[in-house]
Amino acid sequence: MALGTLFFAFSLFFFSIYMGVWGALPSKYELSHLEQSLATQLVDRNEKVIGKYYIFDRRPIGFDEIPEHLKNALIATEDARFYKHDGVDKVSLMRVLFKTLLMQDDSAGGGSTITQQLVKNIYGRRGAGTFNLVISKFKEFIIAQRVEEVYTKDEIINLYLNTVPFPDNTYGIESASQKFFNKNTESLTLNEAAILVGTLKANNSYNPRVYPDRARKRRDVVINQMLRYDYLNPRDTVGMERDTIMLSYQKHTDLGIAPYFRELIRQEAQDILKNYKKDDGSAYDLYQDGLTIHTTLDKKMQEYAEAGMREHMAALQSQYEKAYGNYAPWKRSSILKPSLEKLPYYQKLVKDSLSPEAIEDSLNIKRKRKIFDWNTDERTQQISVKDSLSHYLSLLNCGFVALDPQTGGVLAYIGGIDFENFKYDHVSQSERMVGSTFKPFVYTTALEQGMDPCTYYDGDQQIYYFNNKEWSPANAGGEGEDLSYSLKGALSNSINTVAVKVIIDVGIQKVINQARSMGIDTKLPKVPSLALGTAQIKMRNLASAYTSFVNGGKPMKPFYITKIVDRTGKTVAEFTPEVPEKAVMSNVTRQTMIEMMRGTVREGTATRLRYTYKLNNDIAGKTGTTQDNKDGWFVGITPYMVAVSWVGNDDYRIGFSSTGLGAGANSALPIYAKFMQQLNKDTTYTKLTKQRFKSPSAEVASALDCAPIVKDSTSQVRRFFESIFNGEEENYRTKVYLDDDGNVLRTEEQALPQEEEEAEEENTSGGFFSFLKRKKKNDED
Repeated sequence: MALGTLFFAFSLFFFSIYMGVWGALPSKYELSHLEQSLATQLVDRNEKVIGKYYIFDRRPIGFDEIPEHLKNALIATEDARFYKHDGVDKVSLMRVLFKTLLMQDDSAGGGSTITQQLVKNIYGRRGAGTFNLVISKFKEFIIAQRVEEVYTKDEIINLYLNTVPFPDNTYGIESASQKFFNKNTESLTLNEAAILVGTLKANNSYNPRVYPDRARKRRDVVINQMLRYDYLNPRDTVGMERDTIMLSYQKHTDLGIAPYFRELIRQEAQDILKNYKKDDGSAYDLYQDGLTIHTTLDKKMQEYAEAGMREHMAALQSQYEKAYGNYAPWKRSSILKPSLEKLPYYQKLVKDSLSPEAIEDSLNIKRKRKIFDWNTDERTQQISVKDSLSHYLSLLNCGFVALDPQTGGVLAYIGGIDFENFKYDHVSQSERMVGSTFKPFVYTTALEQGMDPCTYYDGDQQIYYFNNKEWSPANAGGEGEDLSYSLKGALSNSINTVAVKVIIDVGIQKVINQARSMGIDTKLPKVPSLALGTAQIKMRNLASAYTSFVNGGKPMKPFYITKIVDRTGKTVAEFTPEVPEKAVMSNVTRQTMIEMMRGTVREGTATRLRYTYKLNNDIAGKTGTTQDNKDGWFVGITPYMVAVSWVGNDDYRIGFSSTGLGAGANSALPIYAKFMQQLNKDTTYTKLTKQRFKSPSAEVASALDCAPIVKDSTSQVRRFFESIFNGEEENYRTKVYLDDDGNVLRTEEQALPQEEEEAEEENTSGGFFSFLKRKKKNDED
């Protein structure tokens, strides 16, 4: 009687679960339309994966992509009678129920089939305790049998491997294979397959990254199970006991390749998806809908760019710190103290009413902290808050972007030196003074206004401009003394005094208009110093503007995403480059500017591309350095690529200690040079690296047929004889008065005061004139 009552109660309880009293069960129809949360993949222009966005890192594969030894390892270890049961191994189930209910053994386990585990992976379990465990087991019992009616055994294996959790928040065999071994599932060896199958027993305990010895022992269990059930012959395992755990671990998506680019795409993709709906009318979820985002990036080029950046920046940082020595600005109280006071930790100490002495002590206490340092791969160091802040203030940062000038497609993208510690993107977010990289806009405007490229300007005469305050441009290292420069020579040698004279002659507003037409949308100041790049411009906008020089005069906006595809292969959205309707400069101007910027590489400020880095590519370029050596720039142009690099300190109070170190040719150019060196070695990019600029037209060649630099003795001779025979001062400066729009109101010439004249004499070149000047002064004395 008691046994009958127990059986009736058990049947009633089971029926209540079947009817959904303890939670609705999926129907066969729902089971036949399973949709799991899938990671969205980000792929490059060649469909190579460069990153993922996910809650659970999961990507599905087909059954034909599962190697036989992986399938056999799974069955032998997890469900030896898989092909013989209907979804539930009833003998094992009764054993689990007996131990759990009657013996209160929570470790019973072991009764779930692969099909039941699949159900658990998909629907999970709710609640804790014995009673909830029993309910979950019965649910899995019922659903597993329905699954077996809907799917074949091979399809169940496929579903299981695509949904099962592996270590490090990784879901599905393909994601696990990529993360731990950096290869596709179908390429897994027997050793690697056994390691991954072994982790299914306990993700954390058998994680091969964290516990390699445990993982190896568990792998041996898997191999022995395969031997036991005749999936392997003993000879198949010869030497395997000597195999160690050899991983090719791919870090979390935030730390892998192109992290700044991936973050940019994440933001843009989310904005794009707001405008599209799935077939059922629901919104797309970037993290769960298994989309594939196709981008313009080239993964291999990105790897070359990042490698070049790391190599150069590590060396430059060392030189930078050594140059300052004990007088480093990041150690000065005037810089360090205000930065400390902005820290939340400092403000907390103040809020806790600690004395200044106690605050100082707290700031100097050393603790283990994660820190970025080029000199070591070890990120955890014993360091104080104060020293940590000083260290970060000392670090130079950088940016690099390479574009396809015909489409604007981004080929490589580096937003900073380390995404984990510096989230700020210097390509798309930062606005910095661009220095002499602005000068091509000045000279483009001059050519468009009809100025001849062989127009000469005196390079040594300082000019003072007045617009509420006086200002005088100077050339780096005092270059330009007694020389006259053609536009070509002035650009290739980056002569500041000439660039300013040109912008005054052409008109500041006209230069602004030309720059805007080329894609510079930043507010540009109407001041003469604009010619020297005092405007703050985003790197991606600067790169975009330069594309016009190799794209028929049409600037191309940076272009990132080509299309977004859903998990079924259906195109959700597709994008094409925005091509301007008309050119923003004539073809003659464009060709002339390319030839002038090629001069920068041949005989100007970027010659180290040739003699230091041995680059024989056809390159046009422009270096740039800002006031007080705060920013270094380089723009490199080839027929099929425009690249821009920048280096500087994020804190504008800190610059390089000298122009020699901080000049764009030394600080920024090497990133581009090392990038190009790698491209040159890779025959995949022969078309890009071997391409030559088209020869300029006869008209352009004739216009450029002049000496870029000539000795300017005319004014020196005239003023010398004026001083000898007329007793007049021989050195003058010109005052140019400007209105608020930068237009010239009037000019005046003024003799230099005696003390400035004497200083000028000290720097005068030419022995004959120096001798006569000294003789005249001695005679007067």
